[in-house]
Amino acid sequence: MTLFRPLYDLVLKWSRHPHAERYLGAMSFAESSFFPIPVDVMLAPMCLAKRERWIRFAFIATVFSVLGGLGGYAIGWGMFEAIEPWLRESHYWDAYLTARQWFDDYGVWVVFVAGFSPIPYKVFTIAAGVAALNLPGFFLGSLIGRSARFFLVAGLVRLGGERFESSLSKHIERIGWAVVAISAVVIAWLMMRG
Repeated sequence: MTLFRPLYDLVLKWSRHPHAERYLGAMSFAESSFFPIPVDVMLAPMCLAKRERWIRFAFIATVFSVLGGLGGYAIGWGMFEAIEPWLRESHYWDAYLTARQWFDDYGVWVVFVAGFSPIPYKVFTIAAGVAALNLPGFFLGSLIGRSARFFLVAGLVRLGGERFESSLSKHIERIGWAVVAISAVVIAWLMMRG
C-alpha cells in the first residue's frame, strides 16, 4: 500500500511554494496544540529545497511550535473539560495519561524530552496545562526541546544534501512505515509500564 509517497510529494510541492515559510509557521503552531502531522514533514523538504536557509527554517519552526505549545497549555488549563470527552474517545487518551504520569514523576524535564518523543507534542502541551505545570519552566523546556529537535533535523538535512534527498525519496514508504511501527511499539511499551 502506497501511503507516504503521495504525502511526501505534496509536502515537497508545498515546501517550494512562495509562501512555504508561512505554511511552516502555521503548521508548527497547529502541530503543538491540535494538528496531527509532525512539523518535520514540512521542515525537511524545505531544507532540501533551499539548503542555505536551514537555520531560518528551523528558527521559524521553533518559534511557532513554542507559541503553539503555549496554546496547547491554555487548552489544557482552561478548556480541558470541553475536550476531555473527545480526548477519551481518541487514540490520544493513553498517551495523555502517560504524559500526566510523567509530569507527576519528572516535572518540567518531561517538556524537554517531549520534543523528541514519538508521542505527539500536543499531548504534552495539553497535559502540562491540565497539570498547571510551572509556566516559565514549561516555556523554557519547550524552547530548548523544540529548538534542539528542529535544528537537528534541519542541520542533518542540510549536511545530507542531494544524497539525502534521493535516498529519502527512494525509501519514503519504508521509512514512513518504520516510523509508524516504532511509534506503535514505543507507545505500547509505555502503556504496559503505566
